[in-house]
Amino acid sequence: MKRIFSNKLFLVFSVGLLSVYGVIYACAGGDDWDFFGYNSNFTPETFADKSYSPLFLSGSIFYGIEFDTEHNSRFNKNIKSDWASYLKGKADTTSVNYFLIGDEKPRYYSDDKNVIKNKEEIADLHLFYKTKKKNKTVQKWNKKLNLKDEKVKSFVEFLYLAQKIETVSIGEDYWSYDPVVAKTFKDAKMIQSIENVYNTTSDPFLKNRYWFLTMKARFYSNDKQKAIDFFNKTESSVPKNTLYYRALSYVAGINYKQKKYAVSNYLYAKVFDKCPELRVVTAYSFSPKNNADWNKALAMAKNNDEKAALWAIHGFYKDEKQAIERIYELDPKSEHLNYLATRLVNKQEQAINNSFKQEAGENTKEKIQTVAENKTENLAKLNNEAFALIAKISNAGNTQKPYLWDLSLGYLQTLKGEYTNADKSFDKATKTLPKTELAGFQLRLLRFVNNLSKIDKLTDKNEKTIIVDLNWLYYELPKTYKGQEFRYQNASSWSRSYLSTLYREKGDFVMAEIFGESRYSYWNDGNAFYDNEKNLLDIKSFLSKQNKTEIEKTGAGIYSLKLKDINNFQAVQATFKNKIPEAIEFMKQADSVQYYKFLGNPFNGNIKDCHDCEHAAYQKKKYSQMDFLTTIKDMQDKLAQKEDVYTNSLLLGNAFYNISHFGNGRTFYEISIVGYGSSPYSFRNTMKEMITNNSVSKMYYQKAFEAASNKEQKAKCLYLISKCERNDYYNKKYNDVNNYWEIQDDKINFIAWNSFKVLRKDYSDTKYYQDVIAECGYFNTYINQ
Repeated sequence: MKRIFSNKLFLVFSVGLLSVYGVIYACAGGDDWDFFGYNSNFTPETFADKSYSPLFLSGSIFYGIEFDTEHNSRFNKNIKSDWASYLKGKADTTSVNYFLIGDEKPRYYSDDKNVIKNKEEIADLHLFYKTKKKNKTVQKWNKKLNLKDEKVKSFVEFLYLAQKIETVSIGEDYWSYDPVVAKTFKDAKMIQSIENVYNTTSDPFLKNRYWFLTMKARFYSNDKQKAIDFFNKTESSVPKNTLYYRALSYVAGINYKQKKYAVSNYLYAKVFDKCPELRVVTAYSFSPKNNADWNKALAMAKNNDEKAALWAIHGFYKDEKQAIERIYELDPKSEHLNYLATRLVNKQEQAINNSFKQEAGENTKEKIQTVAENKTENLAKLNNEAFALIAKISNAGNTQKPYLWDLSLGYLQTLKGEYTNADKSFDKATKTLPKTELAGFQLRLLRFVNNLSKIDKLTDKNEKTIIVDLNWLYYELPKTYKGQEFRYQNASSWSRSYLSTLYREKGDFVMAEIFGESRYSYWNDGNAFYDNEKNLLDIKSFLSKQNKTEIEKTGAGIYSLKLKDINNFQAVQATFKNKIPEAIEFMKQADSVQYYKFLGNPFNGNIKDCHDCEHAAYQKKKYSQMDFLTTIKDMQDKLAQKEDVYTNSLLLGNAFYNISHFGNGRTFYEISIVGYGSSPYSFRNTMKEMITNNSVSKMYYQKAFEAASNKEQKAKCLYLISKCERNDYYNKKYNDVNNYWEIQDDKINFIAWNSFKVLRKDYSDTKYYQDVIAECGYFNTYINQ
């Protein structure tokens, strides 16, 4: 029979399952990053209790936490509070917490000196009560506690017994690919002694805790049926508090182990409904094997609350819409509706295309959409049945949180293009909206999305309807909002794309770039917009403009590139074009960039290209980018005067070689507009061609060769020319390759370039020739063929 619930890792913890928790860690660590917070305008924390938050729609196992790690510590706060109240006036809170919890910090390595000795001290105090003989622990605690007080004694004696059970109930914090064998408590006499204390004690507080301790001991024993028998015999006399539902989850876990799946799931649903602390645990443990199991569990429900709880977990795994329909019929005020509604709305968002681009297939450029095309695509993706259900509930106004349904409806109406109706829904929501920051932010955000969606063509008038909220999104929230829950990042990025598209449609490519910011790829952020000279000059003119409109000011403020960045790019371009005076003027306008230091000496030329080696080498002078350009100009001026032609030509060849992809000065061109990357294929074609072109270097090396006065100098020039020939060979060979992984291995790593041949033929008697053999594997292979 078909399974109706997904297979799940079998968790084990002291709340209901029967093997040791750990395997889930193998899937953790951030690989399945939860992106929903950045791809949604609808913040579930606005509407649902915190206990539901792990169950919000997520790309991970659980929203926000990835996996549940609180199996040993989930009830620490409750336990400390309960005992502190019981011992008030008898023991200070610090001492109580010490004995109860010990050190709550995780321990990652052995540290015997700082080990908390609370368990050993409890054993010592128990021994004192039993033998009346004092020990070091008694002497220590007599100064802080009245050990003769009956409540203090009861506290110690309870912990002594509880710690015995903890030897099997406390799991280790580690992960494993394999299930770990569950521990069993085999001391039947100890279990019976705990039950005897429960039967004989008259103090209600202690009796309740001994009842739970008995359940816990029976659960971890080798006869788990006795736990169920004990529960059934005593549950009518037990207060329906957290301890009760913890014990009930034990019963659910045992039934699961006994393959009584319907009973197990029914009990888990009861715990889910009444014990918020265990919602994540019970939802994970809930596991009907087939439709028959589900229907049996549903038939066991004794009232509408229990039925609603079953549907609430069912909706987490299967169909939120169906679960909402069923729960709403049973109880419109059910709290479970809140988290399910957020999942339903978030699922609608999942399908939305906010990029204004349409996939066109592998190795095919994406199709750029208009605003109208994008809205048409997204409208077709909305679930009309979900919309109708939310509209029905919103109109009825009889839920626990009417504003949830009003805001949900308004948001979906925006996505459907019903902007006037959305305004009405948002107005209606204000009547029941709580006065919290998150609720206020959520309403404001959805109103903004609706207002911007109304705009098909930008005008001075409609710009005014969004400008305040744009500044709120782009400037105020990133600076002032300190929380983690509010989802405004999606609206921020979507609005920029929306505005960029509107500007593009009206032919304003500068403002389209300002809000859209062309990025070449995810990996290096190079900006192709600046490959067009007119675009570059137009955007410089815009950024220099003094009398910007309000929306222009907003756009210029969020645009990541400033005038200094564009001037820097122009300086880089001019340098590669060997227009050094222009490059210097642009660099002067690049603010602090001109003072950035090269990591290696850009005027050195070595046999091997090893930028890391050259960065680490001793440098008598550290060149800034402005130093680099002015030094080049000085050398070029000397060259024009025929002054020391060999040396100046050689150093100029090195300079232009080092700022290429193959040299030690890549940081010269690695800027936002050009891009970043260790491979030429990380760059768009225009920039790849610029940074791999060694023609200027080769020209200067040729000049140096012609001016050389001896064979050693000529040999050096020839080899440096051969490096340029090598790089040109690779550029042409792989020119049409888009990514390095597309490279086909033809088994040819190099060829005998012309300079290699001349170097071997005419300069084998030079010392430099021997240096090349020692350092260049290609040349050594060539001459030994």
